[in-house]
Amino acid sequence: MEIDGLIVVDKPAGITSHDVVARVRRLAKTRRVGHGGTLDPMATGVLIIGVNRATRLLTYVIGAGKSYRATIRLGESTVTDDAEGEVTARTDAASVTEESIRSGLLAQTGAISQVPSAVSAIKINGERAYKRVRQGEDVSLPPREVNVAELDVLAIRPAGPVVDVDIDVTCSSGTYIRAIARDLGATLGVGGHLTALRRTAVGQMTLAEASTLDSLESRAPDVISLPMAEAARRAFPERTATAEETRVLRHGGPLDAVGITGPYAVFSPEGILLAIVSEKSGKARAEIVLAPA
Repeated sequence: MEIDGLIVVDKPAGITSHDVVARVRRLAKTRRVGHGGTLDPMATGVLIIGVNRATRLLTYVIGAGKSYRATIRLGESTVTDDAEGEVTARTDAASVTEESIRSGLLAQTGAISQVPSAVSAIKINGERAYKRVRQGEDVSLPPREVNVAELDVLAIRPAGPVVDVDIDVTCSSGTYIRAIARDLGATLGVGGHLTALRRTAVGQMTLAEASTLDSLESRAPDVISLPMAEAARRAFPERTATAEETRVLRHGGPLDAVGITGPYAVFSPEGILLAIVSEKSGKARAEIVLAPA
């Protein structure tokens, strides 16, 4: 029997998001596996994996807000804006004040224009930016609008010529925490990069329900954290269809609108997930139909 659903993985450091997908494919015994938002190899924490039909939900997962805990090191710049890259400059940061650090981070809170890190997965003419950088190209990416809803300073820890700053961040999809570190260092004139990054939440899915790869291995192939219906209820507003509406939706037809904002999940009277729909011009039309055949 084919299993469908999402897995909330606590990704360890040192492996790629694709490595996690490959491992889950083996454990779940299916090729239909994908992830909802890349984590860099050095990063740890929440990585959402979709299995079989649930891979169709990953588009919405990728667009969900994210939360992180991170450490910024002031006094050193790197080519990747994180600890995986070669140090390109060192400036003594011992004189940097707590007030200036907090002020610099406050300026990166709210709706901001952020230039993504050059070593990112953003495509330029069909090729990932990080590949171009590794080929020796000088890559310049245009700024994009992002929203940093919360940026809290947890600790400021001077360590000789560098200063480590621990932060909690809640932000929109597409925000680069490495860029926050880089831009804080630039604002303070000492350079900065990220030395640690842990994703603590994707939408409503948090570390509290995440499984390590070892724990998934021990219970394979029963690896699903959130079956399809539960995953949809966690990610979307919901509507229950009548028997007739269920028939219409199963065949791709529209329903009458009921005034629910944004994409939402529609369930049959028996609680079966039918589709993700959105409303326009008085009709609710399926963006994806998920009802099993």
